[in-house]
Amino acid sequence: MKKKVQLASLGAVSLLVLTACGTGTVDANSSSLWERFVYLFAEMIRFLSFNGNVGVGIVLFTILIRTVLLPVFQFQMTSSRKLQEAQPHLRRLQEKYPGKDMESRNLLAQETQQLYKELGVNPYVSFLPLFIQLPVLLALFQALTRVEFLKVGHFLWLNIAEPDPYFILPILAAGFTFLSTWLSNKSLAEKNGATTAMLYLMPLMIAFFSFGMASGVALYWTVSNAYQTLQTLVLNNPFKIIAEREAEATAIKEKEARKKRALRKAQKKRK
Repeated sequence: MKKKVQLASLGAVSLLVLTACGTGTVDANSSSLWERFVYLFAEMIRFLSFNGNVGVGIVLFTILIRTVLLPVFQFQMTSSRKLQEAQPHLRRLQEKYPGKDMESRNLLAQETQQLYKELGVNPYVSFLPLFIQLPVLLALFQALTRVEFLKVGHFLWLNIAEPDPYFILPILAAGFTFLSTWLSNKSLAEKNGATTAMLYLMPLMIAFFSFGMASGVALYWTVSNAYQTLQTLVLNNPFKIIAEREAEATAIKEKEARKKRALRKAQKKRK
């Protein structure tokens, strides 16, 4: 889990770094393949901007992109959950083979692979969705920051090209980021310092950048993280997962208790 969080942190930092690297204007005459991809996203947002309302286009396109990527996000969530549930078993194996010699390491590696196979866990496949999501989300982000016709217009109280004067969107973006992360972490069988740090660090980063960026970007972050929150509640409800885990634990205890009672009865009969 620690490696997973570290990779997620690296992905978030990489997203910000890559965004900062490309700041020039993108238009129909841009020649690079990446900028054409970004401009395609911008044109799709413009198409969805009913009556020229770019804010509506941003909302609709963000929902569209998140829906298209829904299977990818869901696969990532499922893989992460399986990997997390394997952690207690992995610790027992590490306690079984605490040595640093080559033989102990080989035995630990072999039994770990066997455990992953039994539980249907692939720790590397769960990282793949990150590499699928990043180019798409980065292109959407850059379309909002580098294409001129997406920097004009109004939406509700907002001037799309300027920061939210009332700081409503940055607060909402940070709030939904916190809520979606909290819901994702809620069902974890175990938590550590890294997951707790990410819970607070990501909302603070989102809020920090949203305060100074165009409100169109803050609008995108708000809608995207609100969608993530709803997705988690519907498809990966942590309260349901916790209830199922507790029911399973109770069933195991009851089964063990029945075995003990049956054993005691058998012993009494022998006497």
